[in-house]
Order: sequence, then C-alpha cells, then structure tokens
Amino acid sequence: MLKCKDVTEKADALVDGTPLSWRERTALRVHLLMCHHCRRYVRQLRALVSSLRIAEPSPVSDDHVDKVLNDLDRKP
Repeated sequence: MLKCKDVTEKADALVDGTPLSWRERTALRVHLLMCHHCRRYVRQLRALVSSLRIAEPSPVSDDHVDKVLNDLDRKP
C-alpha cells in the first residue's frame, strides 16, 4: 500500500502521462480511491499543468529584451 508521500512523488508521472508499470498505476489508483487529500493534490496538480500549457509565452526577440534591460538600467 502506498503512503501519501509516495503518491506525491509519483503524481507528476500520473499527470504528465509518463509510463508507469501496471503495479504502480494500480497502487496509485487504489490509494486515490481511499485518500481525499491525495485526490485533491492530483486534481490541483492537473489544474496547474493545464494552466501552464495555456499560458505558454510567445518567443521574444533579442532586440526587445535589450530594450527592456536598457530601460531598467536607466531607472533610479
């Protein structure tokens, strides 16, 4: 039986879709069925990952970076 600490260590693999063995996947699911704290943790992790994918920034040109750094250097 997995402990909550084990679930937090493997939750990223579960959320990202990293392949887990049949035994690991089953143990995670059994634990999540019984532990509402870990279910909430995995749900929050999924929400975080999905929001990061949506908010992925667009690339910035080197000229723009230089301009911003120069502006910052000029400010007191």
